[in-house]
Amino acid sequence: MRNDTEKIRLIQPENTKTTTWSGGTTTQLAICPEGAVYADRDFIWRLSSAVVEDEESDFTPLPDYDRLIVMQGAPVALTHDGGPVIRLAPWQVHAFDGAAATRSKGKGLDFNLMLRKGAAAGNLRVTEGKAGEVYAVKTLAGGGQETDAPAEKAGSPVYAIYSSESDLEIEAAGDALQLKKGGLALIPDPAGEISVRPAQDAHIITAVIRGR
Repeated sequence: MRNDTEKIRLIQPENTKTTTWSGGTTTQLAICPEGAVYADRDFIWRLSSAVVEDEESDFTPLPDYDRLIVMQGAPVALTHDGGPVIRLAPWQVHAFDGAAATRSKGKGLDFNLMLRKGAAAGNLRVTEGKAGEVYAVKTLAGGGQETDAPAEKAGSPVYAIYSSESDLEIEAAGDALQLKKGGLALIPDPAGEISVRPAQDAHIITAVIRGR
């Protein structure tokens, strides 16, 4: 099986970069523009997964960004700016302002989408995929939790597909591509039929990103 096509980019887990943050470790899956440095806070959008190792932790402040998060298989309790406790069930998507002082209680693995305010917008959706079943990418991307504010200059959407529980076979124009679990597929607005098939029962996370 091939690793990519002209329109689909596969980022395998061995090609990602993991760093530490105050509550554990984070793995950058993709960033736009490519080559941007997260620490410089000059990116348009970023996709990552993070391991929360501390029972209580504070999220990194990101005042210029909207955020979407989903916990992969474990619950978590969040507060924003000292407000009421928000209890997130496993695989529940939550949108919030990166400027908020956010504190979490609970350990586990999460998936993050960060979107620069006024420059990018997007949504996240989780699908319970069954082993061997075929799912159209545009069907996976339908609905989902969105950020509050749209991008001022929205371009063509980019679709991102991720699963931490199973390898995924992605089929496009007769080509079958193999994405390892924990990797990410980036797909520019698919004009043709592109489908995803998990090797085993797994939650499939789909992001749709629109930005400059």
